[in-house]
Amino acid sequence: MASETDNDKQLKAFFNSEYHNLKAYVHSKIENDADRDAEDIIQDVALKILSRKSILPINNIGGFVYYSIKNKIIDIMRKDKKTTNIDEKLEKQLAGFAENLYDNSDQLYSDEMKAELKKAIFNLKPHYREIIIAIDVEGYSYKEISQETGIPTGTLMSRRHRAISILFQNLENKKNNS
Repeated sequence: MASETDNDKQLKAFFNSEYHNLKAYVHSKIENDADRDAEDIIQDVALKILSRKSILPINNIGGFVYYSIKNKIIDIMRKDKKTTNIDEKLEKQLAGFAENLYDNSDQLYSDEMKAELKKAIFNLKPHYREIIIAIDVEGYSYKEISQETGIPTGTLMSRRHRAISILFQNLENKKNNS
């Protein structure tokens, strides 16, 4: 029975010797662009595999690695489906978000107000902006974001609440100054 260190040695040797083949495999499955670089995918998989603690030996290192890479690609493709046409979704969500912010769906919001909201969102601190976009635009749940980032759901909820408060104050100031 192989020990964990044997698995680690075999995995590292496999990644070193097969790196170019793994890269070609990833390229054959997806197009290479800024968001989905083949090397990033391979490194993510390698890090995840090598950082896990398992006492069971891996009998087929190659099959295990290729299967892990295939799963990572599937995860990325699923995530991409959620983020396609982000600009269209953002435009639709901005109107609804503004209505929710003011609790008055009868009031029409001008394109100028939508532009101000968009600007206000993108002027938020990164951790506030990211939670607003993830929850309100892309439709992720707190649980999904927490699992992906490791940030507790309570912290995420608190950040979103603060972000909405900041947006409300900024837009109220713009509305009153108009």
